[in-house]
Amino acid sequence: MHLPADLRTLLEAARRVGRPRIVGGSVRDWLLGLEPKDFDVEVAGVDFETLHHALAPFGATDVVGRSFGVIKVRSAAGAEYDFSLPRRESKTGAGHRGFAVAADAGLSDAAAAARRDFTVNAIAYDPFSDALIDPHGGQADLRARVLRHTSAAFVEDPLRVLRAFQLAARFDFSLAPETASLGRSIVDAFAELPVERVWGEWDKWAAKSIRPSRGLAVLEETGWLRHFPEIAALRGTPQEPEWHPEGDVFTHTQLCLDALAALAEWQASDSARRRMLTLAVLAHDFGKPSTTEHAERRGQLRWISPGHESAGGPITEGFLRRIGAPLELDAPVRALVVDHLAHHHGQAEFTDAGVRRLARRLAPATIDDLALVMLADHGGRPPLRSPESLSRIDQLRTKARDLALQSSAPRPLVLGRHLVALGRAPGPEFKAILDAAFEAQLDGAFADETGGRLWLRNHLGQH
Repeated sequence: MHLPADLRTLLEAARRVGRPRIVGGSVRDWLLGLEPKDFDVEVAGVDFETLHHALAPFGATDVVGRSFGVIKVRSAAGAEYDFSLPRRESKTGAGHRGFAVAADAGLSDAAAAARRDFTVNAIAYDPFSDALIDPHGGQADLRARVLRHTSAAFVEDPLRVLRAFQLAARFDFSLAPETASLGRSIVDAFAELPVERVWGEWDKWAAKSIRPSRGLAVLEETGWLRHFPEIAALRGTPQEPEWHPEGDVFTHTQLCLDALAALAEWQASDSARRRMLTLAVLAHDFGKPSTTEHAERRGQLRWISPGHESAGGPITEGFLRRIGAPLELDAPVRALVVDHLAHHHGQAEFTDAGVRRLARRLAPATIDDLALVMLADHGGRPPLRSPESLSRIDQLRTKARDLALQSSAPRPLVLGRHLVALGRAPGPEFKAILDAAFEAQLDGAFADETGGRLWLRNHLGQH
């Protein structure tokens, strides 16, 4: 493993007083061929004060958890590393915080690793002998891409089920059947988790997944899907086989999510955009369970879901509140859900006015965002592929680019100051006039401030 020079200096200092190991996610990521980002070091054979004294000359130290034996060290290069002592944990109460934690410098590598959630996270690396320490078989599980609990203590922390949910999606892992069984045994412990911790795992799933469907599979296999009824309702909701040969709405949603994560544009986006788009694709058919019916279409009985886009709007907001998502996600995610079929409404070409109004409805999401949701929806119907749908998505993006609206909504050109300039005193009537001006702008009556002032004069009868 390649280690930063400043970390190696700290490891040398720790080596003089104890037995340092690189542990946790950085070892897992390295073995998966990924670049490790956060390095955690566990040092056995030394007491807390001695370790602190050894590290202090090489960077600013912050004792964030003396009782846990954790020291944060900020090196001269500006990087931050966690150094800790091996520790024992014992369950003392409900929830993920109901533990008594005690540092134990004499723990063996196997005993120290046993407290970790999954075997793939319980592999340690000795930077001085260049050796892996793998007492729980994590390397074999990495090769098999399986998430397996390290010990029976898995059930003591319900957050571990949600960690399995996001880790499976982030690394394309499946869940070991025996671990799924343990998850089912603690399904009621979900109520012990504070909503901010629930969101922490959903956040990682939404922003970092390479195969999001794996996460939904974990929720289903552990029985934890019941805690997210908006998603659970998708399982068994039928779709018309001619249009959706892939199966029910749950299966379609899984495929859509994986199609989104495969898009180069999604992968190149920042975390905030990936998070918004993933949640929008997850929720795009939340309205189907309540609107699906067997009715006549094109001369035969078919499964249809009329109005499911608009029906999904309030359901989406309820789901976002349940998982503790930041409030600023409500408006863009809901808008993307409600308008995800905008390219199928009507057969005419996209008009300038129609695209302007669409961009306005989506804000703060954009037409480019909507296009990715549409592409993901299209990709979630294998083996069915519709050149017509792809063409219409492309037409929408082209029209938006022509109008310079692909990444922003139109802004009003006529403002209150223009009314004041015409001698109007500010008052309640301003809103109606400005709303009418903006509607005219969206319809194409004017395209710049000069045209807006002329329209305003005509509208007010001032020539």
